[in-house]
Amino acid sequence: MAKVVIIGGSGHVGTYLVPRLVEAGHQVVNITRGHRKPYLPNAAWDRVETVLIDRDAAEREGSFGTAIAALEADIVIDMICFTLPSARHLVEALRGKVQHFIHCGTIWVYGHNTAVPATEEQPLNPFGEYGTHKAAIERYLLDEARRRGFPATVFRPGHIVGPGWAPLNPAGHFNAEVFSKIARGEELTLPNFGLETVHHVHADDLARLVMAIISSRSTSVGEAFNAVSPQAVNLRGYAEATYRWFGHEPKLSYLPFEQWKAGQDADEANATWEHIVRSPSHSMEKARRLLGFMPRYASLEAVQEAVGWLIDNGKVRGPQD
Repeated sequence: MAKVVIIGGSGHVGTYLVPRLVEAGHQVVNITRGHRKPYLPNAAWDRVETVLIDRDAAEREGSFGTAIAALEADIVIDMICFTLPSARHLVEALRGKVQHFIHCGTIWVYGHNTAVPATEEQPLNPFGEYGTHKAAIERYLLDEARRRGFPATVFRPGHIVGPGWAPLNPAGHFNAEVFSKIARGEELTLPNFGLETVHHVHADDLARLVMAIISSRSTSVGEAFNAVSPQAVNLRGYAEATYRWFGHEPKLSYLPFEQWKAGQDADEANATWEHIVRSPSHSMEKARRLLGFMPRYASLEAVQEAVGWLIDNGKVRGPQD
């Protein structure tokens, strides 16, 4: 089996991916800047080596890539690269020293989609700092793979969901109070007509996709893969389903975005805008065709599991609480 270094392995995806790597027989090293615990306990973490490195500080010193290369990994999985200089620094250190490099991208590299569900063959139209930087990283890595033989693969997660944190909610932001309001049967006002889309993905499906990428190295190198649930949902349908989970008929109203925004917390309204202006909806056909992979969780199933955790931990409260 391989030696796998995962940079940022204690987060959403790593919570599921690291145990899967260990259980598959790989030697796993988790690079982290602190002693953050994964969202779910698993005995597999007892067999994981943890190396503490502050990436930002090490990159400023020029030592981060050298430190990763010194670990002599067969596979490096980078979950937390956000700028092109950061990617270049690591690639130059690992060139000729790693068999497979897997980068966590984002569906935000698409920006707006001309046709949906968007496939990997469609052009990227990123806007905003995050999506633009991630698109630049992706183009660089895939060019390095195709022109210079650097063994890179990119996967593009949607809105990551799972037990332990609040999912993107039917109002298009992350305040769990929206779920409490629905649980109490209160009216929820959505922007516009609630027809913009969001596209969740369960963190364990992302872990499964990475395992499929590793298993299909010869096919996956030089490729980017969408990483989402089988179908996107619109805000209205998402809200209606959530009301029914709690035993209520939907009680929704609608306002044009600018009017809706005036009654919201500014940061939450901005988060909603960032999501609905993109309205992601993506295809998983390429992963099925090339890797034999399909996600197990539908969007609403993944969200329901996450909301169940919020309820169990007192973060969503209904009328009886």
